[in-house]
Amino acid sequence: MLLGLKKFILGKIFKKHYYRTGNCKGCGECCTHIYVKHFKHVLKDEEEFKKLQFLFKFYSDLEIIDKDDLGLVFKCKNLDSETKKCKIHFWRPGICRRYPQEELFSMGGKLSDNCGYKMEPIYSFEEILTKEQSKRKIK
Repeated sequence: MLLGLKKFILGKIFKKHYYRTGNCKGCGECCTHIYVKHFKHVLKDEEEFKKLQFLFKFYSDLEIIDKDDLGLVFKCKNLDSETKKCKIHFWRPGICRRYPQEELFSMGGKLSDNCGYKMEPIYSFEEILTKEQSKRKIK
């Protein structure tokens, strides 16, 4: 009953396709290879990034480490390189609190192999297939 309600809320109301399971292992890998989506696009331009740093504190905590086909790649300055722990964990921004989100996959990203989180589909392939087959039988 509760699982059905959860699927309905996430899938139909929030239009999500995945939900997060698991726990953080504290490896810090998610803080060292970050893509940032600002409004509708992934940051690709260093000039735009500099403007955002001036406007929003969150961006001043990031450092550009690379650029690829998807956009700029960042690492967080608040990650302690020795302990792999966040220096501002209690005050960390929302993007960190909500990690990982479904948007990560829509942007072409993926979870690291060591990540304790998994993104599980809200509706299994079998559920979707059965629903589509029953639609075709009705018509």
